[in-house]
Amino acid sequence: MADARGMSRRQVGLGALALGGGLAFASLPADPAAAAAPSLGGGRPALRHGSAREAGLLPGPLKQLVTDAEAFLQPSPEHPWYAGAVLLAGRGRTVALHRPIGMAVRYQAYDEETDTGVEFPPDQQIPMAEDTVFDLASVSKLFTSILAVQQIERGRIELEAPVASYLPDFGRAGKQDVTIRQLLTHTSGFRAWIPLYEAPTYEEKVRRVYDEELASPPGTAYLYSDLNLISLQLVLEHVTGRRLDVLLREEITEPLGMRRTRYNPPASWKPKIAATEDARKPWSGLDRGLVWGEVHDENAYSLGGVAGHAGVFSDAWDLAVLARTLLDGGVCGRRRILRPESVELMFTDFNTAFPGDEHGLGFELYQHWYMGAMATPRTAGHTGFTGTALVLDPTTDSFLVVLGNSVHPVRGWRSGSAPRVAAANQLARAVPVRPARGRTAWFSGMASAATATLALPALDTSSGAARLSCALWWDTEPKADVLVLESSADGGTTWQPVPFTTRRRGGSAEPHPTGTATGWSGRVWHDLTAGLPAAPGLVVRWRYTTDRLYVGRGAYVDGLRVESGHRRLFDESRPADATRLRAEGWSREDD
Repeated sequence: MADARGMSRRQVGLGALALGGGLAFASLPADPAAAAAPSLGGGRPALRHGSAREAGLLPGPLKQLVTDAEAFLQPSPEHPWYAGAVLLAGRGRTVALHRPIGMAVRYQAYDEETDTGVEFPPDQQIPMAEDTVFDLASVSKLFTSILAVQQIERGRIELEAPVASYLPDFGRAGKQDVTIRQLLTHTSGFRAWIPLYEAPTYEEKVRRVYDEELASPPGTAYLYSDLNLISLQLVLEHVTGRRLDVLLREEITEPLGMRRTRYNPPASWKPKIAATEDARKPWSGLDRGLVWGEVHDENAYSLGGVAGHAGVFSDAWDLAVLARTLLDGGVCGRRRILRPESVELMFTDFNTAFPGDEHGLGFELYQHWYMGAMATPRTAGHTGFTGTALVLDPTTDSFLVVLGNSVHPVRGWRSGSAPRVAAANQLARAVPVRPARGRTAWFSGMASAATATLALPALDTSSGAARLSCALWWDTEPKADVLVLESSADGGTTWQPVPFTTRRRGGSAEPHPTGTATGWSGRVWHDLTAGLPAAPGLVVRWRYTTDRLYVGRGAYVDGLRVESGHRRLFDESRPADATRLRAEGWSREDD
């Protein structure tokens, strides 16, 4: 569901509440019988449950992930963020965490006069289970995108072709130059959404899409819009002659054995589905009462539940299978749904002209606002308005599924994306960083709105030839969180930055003339050298400062040493020197 005011996805993540009424569209009236309902049972290809150690993860952060998630079942700060959730985290082919918390069905209505939820009697409430099925909302866009990339592989669609070359009427109202790539990367110029559910007929809904004027010229701005994936659905159905729900079943879910993933779940699934909203005007576009077992999005509901941008239902395990398939280059067991080079395109940023809105084909990239410390330039994922999220990190071969019913009983109870960020931070922390040279290394921590310092003792560098060397590892929220090397010659009253140079193994030297490191460094160790100012009592320190919003994986320092000519002024490997380091916020870690 796109935000009606045209906000970017990052702005929505900062706490803006999405307005009522997303978009959905089906090329034919959706018929639940059109796709045979698969069984909820079945095998689990390519994945297995296992321990944190078997997954190459640290158990402590995974335990904290659950604790953090449970905190959002309570007022946070005024209302619970969700009634319940299913959490899944893994690395490689091992799912190390698969935990339901809270309730799948708790409220039968929302009382707007008192701003409270009217609960079902206790015997009618349903707790979350590992296999609870959720309305994925905009996570559905990933499935549509995969289907589009499949057709690009097969030559039925060209990435840079105008949409109007497949749908001539789409070219009306100045849209003749919009390309397939621009639909997939939200750079077409479409506004966020229009209330198609108000159109009385299918033909009128089609006409409104074709007659829609652009908010900006194609390719000149990033604007997240449901209309992009609705249009892509029309292209897919035209070039294949199959409806989107049939494409989903035949091209993705059946090959991958995803038996709990489909549009329009049958009535027999309802006891296993998480309820969503007491949908009534003015906060909803339609008066429907409690939405449970049917798609939450207003237009998708009015058109039968099948849409390019919303309408897919799934559970955590099925999404983990999809994640593993993509991390493995498009293959699951003996079944391939995409070529490796196609998956690479989905994880490659096409929006370099719009920093902060990185986007592959269908997948969002490098978005700290919900990926938290898992975010890297290649971390891919998506969120859904109902409280869902999928995050894949090829760098660490890890994946995260957070499925929450955060619009239950009403959408206004939640804002921002704090539970997603908290879960992603803990999974990122669970991936160990091995010390560069010894058994332990200094770690800055991952606290937000904090400053951590690691200071060497005062050293006599008056000879003018002193040099600092160490191993450095950093990954921070770009520009917002900064690691600084600085020195003081007056006992800490004033501090000056110390320029330094880093070099990763097999790479070239990278200068840091301002004495700072921020953003992405590859999550590998770098060798660092720095010339130090001449002073009889010079104090050198690392200072790591974070803002209040998001954090990266933090910073590590190992093997600190200061030499002046052939004299060693400080060596962390010597026990006496190591005890002279002063750490505030930094800790020794033996990941």
